[in-house]
Amino acid sequence: MRGIKGMLWETSLLDAEEGIRFRNLSIPECQKVLPTAVPEGEPLPEGLLWLLVTGDVPTKDQVSALSKDLRSRAKIPGYVFDVLNSLPKSAHPMTQLTTGVMALQTESEFQEAYKKGVPKTKYWEYTYEDSLNLIARLPELAAFIYRRVYRGGELVSRASDLDYGANFAHMLGFTDPQMHELFRLYLTIHSDHEGGNVSAHTVRVVGSALSDPYLSFAAGMNGLAGPLHGLANQEVLRWIHEVVKEIGTHVTTEQLKDYVWKTLKSGKVVPGYGHAVLRKTDPRYICQREFALKHLPNDPLFQLVSKLYEVVPPILLETGKVKNPWPNVDAHSGVLLQYFGLTEANYFTVLFGVSRAMGVLSQLIWDRALGLPIERPKSVTTAWIEDYAQKKLAGN
Repeated sequence: MRGIKGMLWETSLLDAEEGIRFRNLSIPECQKVLPTAVPEGEPLPEGLLWLLVTGDVPTKDQVSALSKDLRSRAKIPGYVFDVLNSLPKSAHPMTQLTTGVMALQTESEFQEAYKKGVPKTKYWEYTYEDSLNLIARLPELAAFIYRRVYRGGELVSRASDLDYGANFAHMLGFTDPQMHELFRLYLTIHSDHEGGNVSAHTVRVVGSALSDPYLSFAAGMNGLAGPLHGLANQEVLRWIHEVVKEIGTHVTTEQLKDYVWKTLKSGKVVPGYGHAVLRKTDPRYICQREFALKHLPNDPLFQLVSKLYEVVPPILLETGKVKNPWPNVDAHSGVLLQYFGLTEANYFTVLFGVSRAMGVLSQLIWDRALGLPIERPKSVTTAWIEDYAQKKLAGN
């Protein structure tokens, strides 16, 4: 179904040449017009959330008000943590995330309103409340999982004066202002990528059955956890570590070319390169590269990533099998996170999931506001396809 135009998705549009646009704004344009926490800093994720839901660029005061609103919604009932504590710590962080979201589902206002027979014209209001509540609670839920699995269960309370991205980093245990800036950037650029990707489309199709935002988002996160989707970011970092282990960080261009060819000839892919839609370098990669050039230009792993950017695309083009040889968003994020101390690659997809909530739930609000129907595409059997082909051949 790749490329088939089959759904309405208001919050973002992906262009093969230009990359993603959030409500018709490119990433560089968002970096220019959305409010920031520090002068010349990265956009506040709350600003992007406002943009995705309303279609308007918010003022600094509007973003501050939304930050305050999200903080007021952020408290998680204790039983949710009890549910998570019943899981083995060895459970993948994404398994724990979806379990936590499902436990939160008992808080759904949409579910209660539907039981009471609320009119369809009001569905969007309760979807909005659920969506903002869930978005507000995800950082603490995700931080609890991180601290439980990787930091001995010692928790860090949310701060009353920090914005959404900085508070998330703070609850994970990171106090470096540059890490807070990275989280603002990361959460902003990973938030939405049109509606056809696995996680976004899953949220849409489950939500079309009038499943509430908790159920719909949990389903989408199970899609994000797949190796061909959100799990790709941890695969990139693992591959880079394999490169370092075998040939080191200070490598020549020829050494790196040989290693890339060795990877390809073994039947493997170079993770972080190529995209189903994009035909140029992912602008989400570019803005992360700019962040690295600003904050960690001499980091050996960043320099290795930069060299891969020079080496990999020409080799992939030379194979003749790749339409898009350019790096995507996953090719860079792991190296940035590791530099500031977040080294647990298994956890990276949870960060992706927290960010993606802003896009898919903003669209879910609009699905209910527009009264979009349940999805029900037509399927066929292999026998039907064979019969159809035979009839066409006979007709020719």
